[in-house]
Amino acid sequence: MRFFGLRPALLLSALAATIPAAAGEPMLTSTSLNSCQPNSQFTASLFNVVYTPNNNSAAINVVATSSIEGHVTFDINVVAYGYTIIEQSVDPCDVKLAGLCPMTAGKIPLKFNLDVAPSAKDQIPSIAYNFPDLDATVRVVLTDRETKESLACVEADVSNGKTVNLLAVKWILAVIAGLVLCSSAVLNGLGHSNAAAHIASGALSLFGFFQAQAILGMTSVHLPPVVQSWTQDFQWTMGIINVEFLQDIFTWYQRATGGSPSTIFDSLTTVSVQVEKRALNVLPDSAVDIYRRSAALVPRATTQLMKRSNIKTGSGSYIVYGIQRVAFRADIETTNLFVTGLVFYCLLVVFTIAAVAAFKGFCELAAKKKWMKADTFLEFRNGWLTILKGILFRLTLIGYPQMTILCLWEFTQVDSPAEVVLAIFFLVGMTATLGWAALKVIRIARRSVIMHRNPAYILFSDPHALNKWGFLYVQFRASAYYFVIPVLGYTLVKSLFIAFAQRSGTAQAIGFLLLEAAALITVSVLRPWMDKSTNSFNISICVVNFVNAIFILIFSDVFDQPPLVNGVIGLILFFLNAIFATILLIMVIISTALVFYRKNPDGRYQFMADDRTSFMKSQSQLAGTTELDALAATARGGKAGYKPGLDLDEDNESITSDAMRRRTDTSNIELTVGGPSSSQNLGAQSRPRSPVNPSVPLFPAGESSQRAPSPYGPSSASAFRQQNNSTPTSFRAQNNASPWQRGAGYDH
Repeated sequence: MRFFGLRPALLLSALAATIPAAAGEPMLTSTSLNSCQPNSQFTASLFNVVYTPNNNSAAINVVATSSIEGHVTFDINVVAYGYTIIEQSVDPCDVKLAGLCPMTAGKIPLKFNLDVAPSAKDQIPSIAYNFPDLDATVRVVLTDRETKESLACVEADVSNGKTVNLLAVKWILAVIAGLVLCSSAVLNGLGHSNAAAHIASGALSLFGFFQAQAILGMTSVHLPPVVQSWTQDFQWTMGIINVEFLQDIFTWYQRATGGSPSTIFDSLTTVSVQVEKRALNVLPDSAVDIYRRSAALVPRATTQLMKRSNIKTGSGSYIVYGIQRVAFRADIETTNLFVTGLVFYCLLVVFTIAAVAAFKGFCELAAKKKWMKADTFLEFRNGWLTILKGILFRLTLIGYPQMTILCLWEFTQVDSPAEVVLAIFFLVGMTATLGWAALKVIRIARRSVIMHRNPAYILFSDPHALNKWGFLYVQFRASAYYFVIPVLGYTLVKSLFIAFAQRSGTAQAIGFLLLEAAALITVSVLRPWMDKSTNSFNISICVVNFVNAIFILIFSDVFDQPPLVNGVIGLILFFLNAIFATILLIMVIISTALVFYRKNPDGRYQFMADDRTSFMKSQSQLAGTTELDALAATARGGKAGYKPGLDLDEDNESITSDAMRRRTDTSNIELTVGGPSSSQNLGAQSRPRSPVNPSVPLFPAGESSQRAPSPYGPSSASAFRQQNNSTPTSFRAQNNASPWQRGAGYDH
């Protein structure tokens, strides 16, 4: 059987199903035939067609249901990126299609190979076979030959088998992000805290951008194919990773806990799945209305099914959108999606703990065997439990967007009672943990302001605070220590829109636009990150996120724009984000590589204006400097600077403890300088005094004279010294309260 006209050939060549083909062989495929008219009298529950121009044939596998009887004509429209390129009417009797001339009511199974005229492939542009994620649609309206009444409308999306959703891209992105994070940890262990902070900040911002791309693909807005595939490249950041044997375990677990797993992939041989792409305004008004509200195709009796499973149309095919679309494209049953993300997050935590413990063991063995210097990674070896807690807190922060979205979405799906309990546990647990940690940082910073008139002192000089809570504030300047609170709020609100507004793409689009606009304005005004380059890096990410929010609003068809606009905007979004992500990757890779090539990695970055580096160095010089301190630490069986145990709160032995304040409190000491007339009563001062005098050698005079004044005012010790012209030596000589020195010859 042969087509002698061009237009029928284009119809069959465009309706296709994605099946494996020879490497490099051009093809056009489609997997579903969607209804585009209410009360359509022709539907298909299975539709698989592949057109291969090399052998001029089309393989067709269709299971259709028709209530049409008589002679009809096919009005064919081929639309590419919203632009109509072909309009043609075809009479099936002219091309001698069996079963369609005349049409008969009933179920019509069709499975055959059809020869296509060789001239057809010459009329199709070569770019249609090569451009990834082709955005093309073939629509056929069946009209009565006599009355010209529209009896049915069906359409099929076209693919050429090429996509930007590539496994290699996902692995490359994951490996780069992991290596950069590990590099920052190694640098920090070697003592290069300034370089480590910059690299970690860049890596976390890059990972946050990847998560923002993944979240973009979870919106229920109709996304063009290239945008769907592009965002699918980043779904691994949300724990959406398909491992076959794990999927079988998840299905078993769901059944065992009272759930009913979906079986959409088991039924692909008998039904089609419609992946919502975008609205098509070139349809008649009634068809546009039914397409935009595809849920209207579902009988009311299936409302309960829609609540927690895939939407099934009256023709028997499924419709997936939003989060379900992400799961389908990842080859994961939608009822397994929550458990998949949860398990992979838990695996990440477990493997990280094992890796840190193994590295600790290796370092001790290497030091014992003289494979490395005894002081290499000494801080990590002494306080590895505290550092491990900080790493786990950081993993909680990294996984918070993923788990909030999946847990909140699980509340709307109720896949099984046990999964709902897990969702509540992880959502409440992670939110409470991060909220408590953020409040802890604020408490420490405020105490530092009270004691030292500078929030950076305790935040960066106390090793307990820095290693355990530093993940919340090291990327920000010291005076913006509170900024993690807006970040957590932004993440939670965004997750609420994704999880609870799946039924309304317009609501999601408007919410995203307002949220991203607020984020961009806030960071542009406050500039909370540690230095100018880091601020520029993160503000540029916020700008791209805001532009993406505008594109999402356009895709929601709230402006009722022509479909050509959606097609063009889809390409712009893909190229913009692809180029921007590439630039970010190159910047992070080069920055990390250059640091390892320098003899002094910290020298590549300017010291921050908040003097955090000086405070870090001061603590390392202050900790364990006396023999008594070392003997006391040994007697307690602990390590210098760290307390043993895996407790959650280390206030009792940190630099902010009551013991430290009592040891350094001079409120009851009277200091007489220059005679009785100049006697000063320090007890009249209500503010606690800093235990560190900036005039000692650990704060060089040359640097302190050039340092920017603290926004919290001069330190108490500095103000007192200026008023009384007293030196630390004379202060100690006249006011030595140590019982170890009195009467032992030290007071002469």
